[in-house]
Amino acid sequence: MAYQVLARKWRPKHFADLVGQEHVVGALRNALAQGRLHHAYLLTGTRGVGKTTIARILAKSLNCEHPDQAEPCGVCAQCVQIDTGRHVDVVEIDAASNTGIDNIREVLENAQYAPSMGRYKVYIIDEVHMLSKSAFNAMLKTLEEPPEHVKFILATTDPQKVPVTVLSRCLQFVLRNMTPQQVLGHLQYVLGQENIVFEIVGLDLLARAANGSMRDALSLLDQAIALGSGQVQETTVRQMLGAVDRQFVYRLLETLAAGDAQALMQQVQQILAEGAGFGQVLQELALVLQQLALVQMLPSAADGLQDGP
Repeated sequence: MAYQVLARKWRPKHFADLVGQEHVVGALRNALAQGRLHHAYLLTGTRGVGKTTIARILAKSLNCEHPDQAEPCGVCAQCVQIDTGRHVDVVEIDAASNTGIDNIREVLENAQYAPSMGRYKVYIIDEVHMLSKSAFNAMLKTLEEPPEHVKFILATTDPQKVPVTVLSRCLQFVLRNMTPQQVLGHLQYVLGQENIVFEIVGLDLLARAANGSMRDALSLLDQAIALGSGQVQETTVRQMLGAVDRQFVYRLLETLAAGDAQALMQQVQQILAEGAGFGQVLQELALVLQQLALVQMLPSAADGLQDGP
């Protein structure tokens, strides 16, 4: 069987599997349980935070034959067809590739017909801000007075480019970037399920490098496992990310505190020799100083630091 990358293998298939978007999940679950369904949803947020994933889970919940408290069962014909991308009533459109009015007109014409398999026709339009002005204008009438059997789920990384006339017709949810702690916890869970040995400091570096994107974190994790010959090692991750060793940062701080300019310049030359980026050094330096300040004000916080000073 072909290897499946972690970002795809561990893509959530139920609301309960989602990490860090409780405010969105709670609202959607309540709406599904109470039958208070809007005809158009707009999911916004940076890359890899779960916009398309939530759209697919919502599509399953809307059509699932045996939902359990708004959760799709995942095993009925409707759920399986949606998971495999073969459901005739759930259409995903990449607006980055289909920007013109002809593409949208075809969607709107088909939307008038009753669903073939499920209860609802669901149109998931990714990167909706890429649609042309004429395409948006063509959507307005359908968004304002949609057929009862049609749901639109729009996703974008740039909601400022979506016309206000479209925004006003959608129920908007803003997805948050995940914290390093949330990403770290999920990476630990994934590696535990995969039976892969890891060093927690290396995993913490990956969690911070992902900048709040779980998809990016899992992609980096795949790369770290490949470089580490099946393990996640701190030294390998540092080399991969171009991250500087924390011990070097500590020595740099000690030199600064001592006011030894000559030693400081030698350490700068060492940074250049090792190929570490100054941006990474400054980022690590800022993090260490933040941790020092936290521990000074709250000594008990030292126990929660992955790589405390």
